[in-house]
Amino acid sequence: MADTTTIRVSRETHATVARLAAQRRETIDETVARALRVLRQEAIGRDLAIPLTDEETTWLDADAG
Repeated sequence: MADTTTIRVSRETHATVARLAAQRRETIDETVARALRVLRQEAIGRDLAIPLTDEETTWLDADAG
């Protein structure tokens, strides 16, 4: 971890993250990075679950040839 900064979290949140990191045998940084990735993946999943608009369906069904 070459470059770092500080973020403010409650002592309770810090303790929770530290405990989870210890259980996973990884650093707090790795645990937070993993959690952020999961949150991004959940957002992508929600976006993909939204039905296509008629315009999007038409575009996808268009003949590319």
